[in-house]
Amino acid sequence: MTAPSASLLSPRVLLPFALVTLIWGSTWIVIKGQLGIVPPSWSVTYRFAVAAAAMFAFAVVRRERLMPGPRALAFAAMLGVAQFAFNFNFVYRAEQHITSGLVAVLFALLIVPNTLLGRLFLRTPVEGRFLAGAGIAIVGVAMMILHEYRAAALDAHAVLIGTALTLSGVLSASVSNVMQGTHFARAQSMIVMIAWAMLFGALADGAFAWITTGPPRIEATPAYIGGVLYLGVIASAVTFPLYFGVIRAVGPGQAAWSSVLIPIIAMGFSTALEGYHWAPLSIAGGAVALVGLVIAVAKRPAKPSVSGNMVSLPVERD
Repeated sequence: MTAPSASLLSPRVLLPFALVTLIWGSTWIVIKGQLGIVPPSWSVTYRFAVAAAAMFAFAVVRRERLMPGPRALAFAAMLGVAQFAFNFNFVYRAEQHITSGLVAVLFALLIVPNTLLGRLFLRTPVEGRFLAGAGIAIVGVAMMILHEYRAAALDAHAVLIGTALTLSGVLSASVSNVMQGTHFARAQSMIVMIAWAMLFGALADGAFAWITTGPPRIEATPAYIGGVLYLGVIASAVTFPLYFGVIRAVGPGQAAWSSVLIPIIAMGFSTALEGYHWAPLSIAGGAVALVGLVIAVAKRPAKPSVSGNMVSLPVERD
């Protein structure tokens, strides 16, 4: 398996990573507006139907070959079911039992299965400082989880169900992340692959929604429709190609740092829009998570190589 070719701090990786993290940090508030009259599975279906249409339109503009081979279609179907059906149905349902803040923080644990599965299936190298940074970040995440749990004052049954659903979503997302890092996925057009994956995901979402909740329902309000369009176009069609590109460049473990930063950004949006109040525990947890990130991605100083009386400094490449 080809090793990741760049660093998370490389400009060509850092910019899309930052954009994805910022956008996804805003989605938790928007998702809350999708829960209510419309069953969660239909909201997920509409989101990825819109996203698939946007991706196919983009592929047409780029004059991509829209019909891949049978093997690529099968791969896209598996990717779509894992990422755009299982993952999001678990997440939307989790928010019916626990707060969006707690779901966002729990999702930060994506770094764990991404790192382990990436090492197991992709042979992605894992350096000691990455493990040290990830361990520190997980401590920070645990502090934020504890604060969100205390603040929500939820009953134990709701917390158990919501946590189980969220962690199921984390595992589903991790499987799709690792799939995007495979040699086969790298050989495909990312735009076409994601377009088909989103279409298969939307079809699976629609079938599941119809079976479990009945015919389609929609809330014909500007807030709901606007939320679907934002989640479908901006938070899906724009971000997933960027995020999967980051995975292909640095591996699923490094890319999963976005999930550590997203709850911090989500809390920032909640502070501005919902009057969220930062507590000492959440501030400390966020700070500890950021320290872990700095440790994990910081480059070690290059050691000079000595040849006779000549000293040469190696040139680092992204």
